[in-house]
Amino acid sequence: MKNIAILGSTGSIGTQTLEVIKDNPQLFSAFMITANANAYLLIQQALEFVPQYAIICDESKYEEVKQALAHLPTQVLAGYDAIKEHVSHPNIDVVLTAMVGFSGLVPTINAIRAGKDIALANKETLVVAGEMVTELAKEHGVKILPVDSEHSAIFQCLAGEENNRIEKIILTASGGPFRGRNAAYLASVTRENALKHPNWVMGAKITIDSASLMNKGLEVIEAKWLFDLQPDQIEVIVHPQSIIHSLVQFEDGSIKAQMGLPDMKLPIQYALTYPGRVKNNFKRFNFADYAQLTFEQPDMVTFRNLKLAFDALAQGGNMPCIINAANEIAVAAFLQNRTGFLEMSDVIEACMQHIAFIAHPTLHDYLNTDKETRIFAQNLIEKMPLKA
Repeated sequence: MKNIAILGSTGSIGTQTLEVIKDNPQLFSAFMITANANAYLLIQQALEFVPQYAIICDESKYEEVKQALAHLPTQVLAGYDAIKEHVSHPNIDVVLTAMVGFSGLVPTINAIRAGKDIALANKETLVVAGEMVTELAKEHGVKILPVDSEHSAIFQCLAGEENNRIEKIILTASGGPFRGRNAAYLASVTRENALKHPNWVMGAKITIDSASLMNKGLEVIEAKWLFDLQPDQIEVIVHPQSIIHSLVQFEDGSIKAQMGLPDMKLPIQYALTYPGRVKNNFKRFNFADYAQLTFEQPDMVTFRNLKLAFDALAQGGNMPCIINAANEIAVAAFLQNRTGFLEMSDVIEACMQHIAFIAHPTLHDYLNTDKETRIFAQNLIEKMPLKA
């Protein structure tokens, strides 16, 4: 029995993780669940799973949650600091980090320092501070188990290949709802258009990132740290069907691919059961249903975010932290109809040019870079004309 702490239990990954736990009660227990502001769903989850801790970040929702769970043995806490503190609880075996964006960094670091294995769904943790986080994991003997479908695919392809040199990895991208569209088309797309992902059901932020290819750019940076690669060993290919989740090419030219229907519960389950696999009732892939699997090069001229992410990876230092913070502000503005789809890239590029570069940042530097970038990006957006 593994006790699982789910940071972000009310989001898409968090809810699916609880489904995996529910299907395997002999293997897993939801020891701690957390939410940002969705008090109603956190309450429903606590009523069903009766965790040791239920934490609501929005302190204004604390009394609502506490009263609703007063008859349970669950301890209700509030605030970001409570999450940062309780991830180190001695009874936690695995911390699944599914908080959105930069907010996942410090709790993940605290969990690693406490010797907890990390099931990583918060890619921003490695984007922002990949070198620091991976070094800490080695120091404390902690496994970082990827939950993103692409990185889980690479991880699975590398099983048993520890002594064989990787020539390159190939991350697949669906291309999102705007695959093949030009800049003229993208200039007028709306948040509603961008939120209609063709293959995956995800939260709003990651869905917009997928539409702009920033999600793939963040995954490129994450992959560098997860698999100890150089930037020129990472390639992106557009695969609209989302059946091949990613591939590894070894130095002899052989390529291994991990395949399956697009269902996040599979990589979640693999991260929690690693190194074993357990039977499930997920829908199976049938080759007869897919007469063609197609591939094409990504358009990094129209979808500039992917190119900006590769540039940030090449520069290193705090530059990935800068693009992550700028992107979070830009996506939030787009979701509020405060900026256009293409303007998100303008904001990110301006931040990359303006915010001071630090070649060897400390955690303090990362925190300051994040704060400074957000302020600068917000000021840029406020100067833009309102979208219709």
